[in-house]
Amino acid sequence: MTNYSLPWAPRTMLVAVLLSLALLGTTEACKGKSSSSQTGIVCRITRPAVMVLNQETTKVIQRAFQRATYPDIKGERIILFLGKVNYGLYNIQISNLSIFSSQAELKKDKSIDIAIRNVSMIFKGTLQYDYNGGWLLKVHRSVDFEIDISLDLQINTQLSCDAGRVQADTSDCYLSFHKLTLSLHGEKQPGWLEQLFTDFISFTLKLILKGQVCKEISVLANMMASFVQDTAANFLTDGDIGVDISLTGTPIIKDHYLESHHKGFLTYKNQSSTFQDSIYTPNLLSDSRMLYFWFSDKVLSSLAKAAFLDKRLMLTLTGDEFKALMENKGMDTTQDILPEIFQGSSFSDSQVVVRSLSAPLITCKLEGTVVKSSVSVEIQLLRQDQAPTVAFSFEEDIVTVIQASYEEKKLILDLSDFQIQHKSFHSVAALSMSQESIQDFLKALTTMVGIPVTISRLEPALTTLLNSKGLDLFDIINPEILTKEGYLVLQMDFGFPQHLLEDFLQTII
Repeated sequence: MTNYSLPWAPRTMLVAVLLSLALLGTTEACKGKSSSSQTGIVCRITRPAVMVLNQETTKVIQRAFQRATYPDIKGERIILFLGKVNYGLYNIQISNLSIFSSQAELKKDKSIDIAIRNVSMIFKGTLQYDYNGGWLLKVHRSVDFEIDISLDLQINTQLSCDAGRVQADTSDCYLSFHKLTLSLHGEKQPGWLEQLFTDFISFTLKLILKGQVCKEISVLANMMASFVQDTAANFLTDGDIGVDISLTGTPIIKDHYLESHHKGFLTYKNQSSTFQDSIYTPNLLSDSRMLYFWFSDKVLSSLAKAAFLDKRLMLTLTGDEFKALMENKGMDTTQDILPEIFQGSSFSDSQVVVRSLSAPLITCKLEGTVVKSSVSVEIQLLRQDQAPTVAFSFEEDIVTVIQASYEEKKLILDLSDFQIQHKSFHSVAALSMSQESIQDFLKALTTMVGIPVTISRLEPALTTLLNSKGLDLFDIINPEILTKEGYLVLQMDFGFPQHLLEDFLQTII
C-alpha cells in the first residue's frame, strides 16, 4: 500500500484560487485591524483580478432582480372631474431583463464600488382601477399592463464582521432611473390613462424596486460569501486534516488591492495548533500579478506534522517493485550484500516499508523549501500464513531542498540539493561486509533510489489530490512558487472561474 501526504509547498496550490474568491474566512472574532502576530496565510487580490471577477457580476445581479419579490402596488388619488381613483397593480412579474455593463472600483479604506449600467426590463401584470366621477358615472376595470424600465444600479460594498463570519454589507445601494413607461392593453384610448397611472405609480414603484432589489443583492452577496468560504474550507480539508482559515482581522481595502489575513492553524481530529510571531509585512507582496498568497513556513510544518500523526508518511513497495527500481537506476541487484540482507529469499517474497520516524520539519529558504526528516527503512520477508518479519532495517536523517512548480495542471517537484546522515542499521543475519561498506551501500541506495523514487511517486499522487479538490478546473496562468527566508509566496494570474459561478447559481435557483 502506498500512502502519501502533502507536507510542503505543493499543498499551497490547493489554497490559491478558492481563497482568492473568498478573501473572507470564518472567524471567531473580527475586531479591528489584523492581528499580525497570528497571521499564517495572507491573500492579496489586486485590481486586475477584481476586474476579471467583475466580468460576470451581471449574472448575479440578474438573479437578484429575478429572485426579488414584487408586492402588489395599491393607492388612491383625488382627480378633478373623476373624483377618487383607486388603483392596484397585481401579479407583477419581470421579463426581458438585460444588463449592458458592470464596472468595479476599489475605494481605499472604504468599499468595493460596483456600477451596473443600463439595466433594462419589463414588468408585466394586471392593473385594476375604479372611480366615481359623479353624475352616476362609475367605472371599474381590469387591464393587462407592461412597464418598460431602464436604470443604473450603484452598489458600494463594505466588508464587515457579523456573528463570527465576515459579511458583505451592500446597504449603500441605489437606483437611477432613465425610463419608466406604462403601456395598457385592451383600452380603446389608453393614452391619457397611461399617463395618469404612470404619474401615480412611478414614485411608489421606484421605492419598491430599490428596496426589494437592494435587499436581494444583500442576500445574494452573503450567500455567495458563505458559499465560497465553505468551498474554500472544504478545499483545505482532507480526512481529519484541515486548515483554520479564520481571519485575524477585518479585510483591508487599498486602491490597488484587497488583502485578508488568515490564521492558517492546523486542525487535526478537532484539535487546533497555534503559533505566534508572524513575520508578515505588506511590503513582502507586490501588485503586479493578479493574485498573491503568502504562507509562513510554520503552516507548512504544521501540515507535515498532521500528515505524520495521520500515518500518511509511509511508502510500501513490493520486493519486485524494489528490484525494478534498483535496476532502473543502474544498481546491481546481484551484488553480495543483497542476498545476505534478504537471507536467501527472493525479491518476490519480500516488501520494503519506508516511514518517517518523526514529523518532518519544513523551513523556507532562498534556495527552496527545506524538508528535514528522520526515516526508517525495513526490508520485510513474507512467509505464507505468517506475519512479515524484519530481515534488515536502517535509519537515516535526510535533508532535502525542493523547488516546486505547477505547469499544465501538474505539480512538478525538483530536488535541488540533499544531505544524508546515516544513523544505524540492524540485520537479523550476520553480514560479511564491513560497516563502512554497508553504510556506503545504504547511502547509494537512498541517493539513487530512495529520494528520487519518493519524489516521482509524490508528483502524480499530489496532482491527483489537488485535482480531486477541483484545482484543475481553474484557469491558472503562469503560477510561480517563490521561497524566501521563513515564508513562501504563490503569485499568479487567472481566468474567471466560470464553474464556481455556475455551481453557486445552481444553489439559488
